[in-house]
Amino acid sequence: MIEDIQAAIPLGFLLSFMIGPVFFVLLETSATKGFRAGLCFNIGVIVADILFLMIAYFSSFQLLENLSNLPGLYVFGGTILLIYGLIVYFKGSGRNVEMKIKKGTLVNLIVKGFLLNFINIGVLIFWLGVLIVVGPTLDNEPNRILVFFGTMLGTYFIVDLFKILLAKQLRRKLTKKKVRFVKKVLGIVLAVCGLVLIIKGFLPKDKFDIEKGIEQIENIR
Repeated sequence: MIEDIQAAIPLGFLLSFMIGPVFFVLLETSATKGFRAGLCFNIGVIVADILFLMIAYFSSFQLLENLSNLPGLYVFGGTILLIYGLIVYFKGSGRNVEMKIKKGTLVNLIVKGFLLNFINIGVLIFWLGVLIVVGPTLDNEPNRILVFFGTMLGTYFIVDLFKILLAKQLRRKLTKKKVRFVKKVLGIVLAVCGLVLIIKGFLPKDKFDIEKGIEQIENIR
C-alpha cells in the first residue's frame, strides 16, 4: 500500500503541471479573483476528474475503443473550447474588468471548473489510459486502485493550492490593463487547445494512438 502511495505522488505532481486550458484558467482565476475563487474553480476540476475516473473504471477497455471510433467527440469538445476561448479573448478586450467576487460567483466557478474539464473528452481518454497502464500493476484490486488514484488526485489538489497561493500574490500587481492582457492571452490559449482537439477529430483513425496518449497530455489537459 505504501509503495502505491509513493508511486502515485510523482504522477499527481506532474499532472498538476500539465499545460492546457485548465492550467491557465486556474492561474488567471486565482490571480484576478483571489484564493477562494481559485479554490472553487479547482474543486470543480477535481470533481470532473473523479467522475471521469469512475466512468473509466466501470467501462475500461470497451469505452476506450468506442472513443477511438468516435473522433466526432473531439470535434464537439474542441468546438466548445474554441468558442469559449474566443469569448474570453474578446471579453478581455473590454474596458471594464471586474475583479471583485459577487454573490453566487463561487458556485459558478465550481461549475466553470467542472465544465471546462468535462467537455474535454481527451481528459477521459487520459484517465482511461492511466487506469489501463496502472491497473495491472495494482493487480486490479479495488482498494489499491482507490488508494493510488486518491493519492494521485490528492497530490494534484495540494500542488494546485500552492499554485493558487502564488498566483494570488500577483493580484496586487495586476492593473486593469494587465488583467485585460492576461485574459486575451488566456483566450488565445483556450482557442488553440480547441483547434488541437478539432484537428485530432479529423485525423485518420490510425493516428489515434491511445497507448501514447499519456505522453501527449500536455495538449489535452
